[in-house]
Amino acid sequence: MAMDLLFVLIGVALLTGGGEVLIRGALGAAKRLNVSPLLSGLVIVGFGTSSPELVVSIDAAINNQPDIAIGNVVGSNIGNILLILGLCAMISPMAVKPLALRRDAITVVGASVLFMVLVAGSALARPDAFILLLGLAAYLVWAYWTERGHNLPSGEVYQAEAEEIKAVPESVWFTTGAVLLGLALLIGGARILLHGAVSIAEDFGVSEAVIGLTLVAVGTSLPELAISVIAAFRRHADVAVGNILGSNIFNLLGILGISALLQPLPVAARIVQFDQWVLLGTAVLLLVFLYTGRRLSRLEGSILFSAYVGYILLSFYGF
Repeated sequence: MAMDLLFVLIGVALLTGGGEVLIRGALGAAKRLNVSPLLSGLVIVGFGTSSPELVVSIDAAINNQPDIAIGNVVGSNIGNILLILGLCAMISPMAVKPLALRRDAITVVGASVLFMVLVAGSALARPDAFILLLGLAAYLVWAYWTERGHNLPSGEVYQAEAEEIKAVPESVWFTTGAVLLGLALLIGGARILLHGAVSIAEDFGVSEAVIGLTLVAVGTSLPELAISVIAAFRRHADVAVGNILGSNIFNLLGILGISALLQPLPVAARIVQFDQWVLLGTAVLLLVFLYTGRRLSRLEGSILFSAYVGYILLSFYGF
């Protein structure tokens, strides 16, 4: 048991480090190619912060562990809103500009509904994967053109994310080496994390879906947790909320799309019966909080965090 937990911790550390190195290498290449900070932040940082979820879900899909592949994404999205934004709002009330975030918040709800429609047949097939990836492509085009040439706060968030890493070398050797090293760390971290997580599931007699929805999901969400908590302490609410909304969009449309494209994924019964409704409910609840009070208060943060504690308890003991 102790060794399995150590595998999980080592896997999480490698995934976090690999994601950071990959982002630095990709941003260096983007600067060398004169890619705009807005596009770099939207695509490279967006995918980069979700790279642990991406690699873990792909690895699980290829190795015929669909419950972990899907559970990782669904659990990460639930945890991003309830756990991470809940903690951030408890640290500091988060004023949010509705105009800047309306597109992304509504897209999260829409992506959640699309996921529920596609898994109604209890599987994500390759045609479903194409639909998800087309949805992501449409979102990226929409986001880029709505931000391009406009001084919108959400556009500033994407540019700030890309410019946050100062003095990134642009040499071919650095960018190539960083990207390859980042990928190697991510792949190695995913293998180690999955080994430890599956062993823990066997030790406790719980399903792989539960482990994917909780332990694996929290572990792969650590980059979002770190970025958002730091932003909350610095009173940068738009960065914290924008990071979470962007991550959830990439998770549902991009990661599940790529995973199901490589290997059709049957969906566990408990995800269809329970977790997908929690996924949609958390997205709608966040949307309500953002557009009624124009902010996430400490009370609302406490509600989100308490809901996550309840979700974890139900996952292990009540379902």
